[in-house]
Amino acid sequence: MLTRQKRALGEQAKIFKALGHPSRLLMVEALRDGEKCVCELRELVGDDMSTVSRHLAVLREAGIVSSEKRGTNIYYTLKLSCLGIFLECTARAVTRKAREQFEEPGAR
Repeated sequence: MLTRQKRALGEQAKIFKALGHPSRLLMVEALRDGEKCVCELRELVGDDMSTVSRHLAVLREAGIVSSEKRGTNIYYTLKLSCLGIFLECTARAVTRKAREQFEEPGAR
């Protein structure tokens, strides 16, 4: 039983690790609005195609996104739809922390 739980936690850790890069988070945020072509994601992130492809491979391996090839283009969709709630929660936490730091006396 403990081994099964450790494996499950390992899979969760893989998701968190995959989200641990600003470019990947930016792509996931964009995919919350719907399917995107890899060319759109490359333009959004501003990196070269090989870097974007590596980021997408990490997200795909973690089960966060799925892909479909159509003609010469590859389209990505957010597979882990519950991620939106988590991203909203963490964005609120970051905003709250920034506000608290700004309001602290002597913080300037």
